[in-house]
Amino acid sequence: MCNALLNVMGARSEFTTSFTEEQKKKLLLGLFDNYFNHITEESTIFDSSRSWCARLNLLNQLFADFKIICCVRNVAWIMDSFERLVHKHPLAYSRMFNDDNERSTVYSRTEALARRNRIVGYSVAALSEAYHGPNSSSMLLVDYELLARFPQKCMNLIYDFLDEPAFEHDHNNVSFKETDFDANMGVPDMHTVRNKIEFHQRPSLLPPDIFDKYNKIDFWTKPQGTAASVISISA
Repeated sequence: MCNALLNVMGARSEFTTSFTEEQKKKLLLGLFDNYFNHITEESTIFDSSRSWCARLNLLNQLFADFKIICCVRNVAWIMDSFERLVHKHPLAYSRMFNDDNERSTVYSRTEALARRNRIVGYSVAALSEAYHGPNSSSMLLVDYELLARFPQKCMNLIYDFLDEPAFEHDHNNVSFKETDFDANMGVPDMHTVRNKIEFHQRPSLLPPDIFDKYNKIDFWTKPQGTAASVISISA
């Protein structure tokens, strides 16, 4: 909705001269106000779209105190997780792949997911833009393995970053599913979370050359050129 409104007000639209910069800002703020008008002012809103990492400059214009929490993981293991879903549901031809050429082998599948306009490649590119950009101080990156191994310690640091009061979570009783969304994507269990938060060591399903290729993507372990906060082993 935000992108659609920006397109209507943008230079490629015949209506672009109808909007001043101040009007554009107020219209966008009105969109957010109306979308979230059922939430009380005392609440904190979490919008889980990965696209915001590519729009920090826009968020900075609209909300002076916005913050972003990014969960990060070694990209090779992310690819491994997608490959496990393919192996687990061989009868499901998901919308993650456009055709038989893309879904045919582990090489074509990982290559498709890694493209800059696809789920893994876009997410990594947007995160890198935000991490190295001028608004990176608004970001907190949380390493998957540390969160899985030490959930409460990581949560306490997240609350500190948000400037919100912390409380004890029941990390043995977590429940989350997106059954309808996953069914629509043709990827059952993509968002299903295990009840207990813990780290599981496992062998990879990826061929070694593919694993090595994506194992090198870990820019968030290098603090040079960013003002972002990071909860990681290397931070």
